[in-house]
Amino acid sequence: MPGGRLTQQDRQQIALGLADGLAYAEIARGLDRPTSTITREVMRNGGPTAYRAELAHRATERRAHRRTQTPPPGSQAPSQPHGREAEAVREYEETLTTVFMQSGLPKMMARVLACLYTTDAGSLTTAELVQRLQVSPASISKAITFLESQDLVRRRRDERRRERYVVDDELWYQSMIASAQANNRVVETARQGVGVLGPGSPAATRLENIARFLDFVTETLIRAADQAREVLHTKPAAPEPDDQ
Repeated sequence: MPGGRLTQQDRQQIALGLADGLAYAEIARGLDRPTSTITREVMRNGGPTAYRAELAHRATERRAHRRTQTPPPGSQAPSQPHGREAEAVREYEETLTTVFMQSGLPKMMARVLACLYTTDAGSLTTAELVQRLQVSPASISKAITFLESQDLVRRRRDERRRERYVVDDELWYQSMIASAQANNRVVETARQGVGVLGPGSPAATRLENIARFLDFVTETLIRAADQAREVLHTKPAAPEPDDQ
C-alpha cells in the first residue's frame, strides 16, 4: 500500500528503474510512492550506482530487528536535544555519509565527516568519535589525516588541552580555494604541453582548450567563493546601544 513499508518486490523494481536510468520521481510514480521514499531508500543503501535490492532488503530487516530489541536496563540511548528522534538522526547520518561517499570520499572518512556535521558543537575528540562510530582510534586517526589534507576538517585544543576535530563554514571556503589552486596547476601544466607538442597541432589544441576552460571556471569559482564568504558567513553586528 502507498505509504507502507517497501517490499522486496518494490526494491527489485527500484533496482530495475535505476539500471534503466530512470529518475527517482519516475520510479516513485511506478510504485505509487512519494519521491522522498525512493530517494531515502536508495541513498541509505549504497546510492544509485551501488543499490542492490536483496542487500537493501536484508539491511532494512536488520535495522527493524535492532529497533524491536529491548535494551537492557541502564543502556537506553541519551535523550536527543531540540526534540530530535534518535532513529531519524541515525538514518540521516547514514544518508549524509552516502552522499559524501558519492562525492568521492572513502567510507570511513565520509562517516567521520557526517558525524562531525551532525554534532551541534561541530567538534569531537578521538575518544568521542570512537564511541559514536564504534571503530578503532587508528581508523579515526587515518580518517582525520585524510580529511585534514583535503581542508575538510581542522584541529584545535580545548580548555583541557584535548585535541578536537572541527568543521565550520570557513572550511568549505578553504576547500574551494584548494580546489581552485589544483585547477591552476592543471592549467599551467596543460599550457606547458602546448609548447612541447607544437602550437596548432590537434594535441596542443586539446590541451589549450582544457587550460582555457579550467582558467575560466577557476576564476569564477574563486570570485563566487569570496562573495559567498563575505555575504553568507558574516555574522550580524551587535546592535548599538540607544543614545540617551
